[in-house]
Amino acid sequence: MRNDKLSELSMDFSIDIIELVKEVKIQRESVISNQIGRSGTSIGANIREAHYAHGKADFISKLQIALKEANETQYWLELLYESEFITKDEFDSLYKDTNELIALLTTSIKTTQNK
Repeated sequence: MRNDKLSELSMDFSIDIIELVKEVKIQRESVISNQIGRSGTSIGANIREAHYAHGKADFISKLQIALKEANETQYWLELLYESEFITKDEFDSLYKDTNELIALLTTSIKTTQNK
């Protein structure tokens, strides 16, 4: 396990997404829950892959993919909220976490590009 903030946050977020998917599937919604399950857990997977990148360009590429997945996850969260599958509190909490991931990913990408 990695001890850096981005890895830890993405792992915690993935666990929250898995719990969300379980909850939403109980409500018999599978299309959106499958999508958010894939994009939400992919963030951490791509961050993990970045740690074993084949150089700077590959590292940046993996983080950019994670950033795209975080943005996609926000879309699915909005859709779940607007279609009343999740509460405002659930939405706010998870959306805040994706914003934090996006900020950390953006900073990491910019820092690496400037080195």
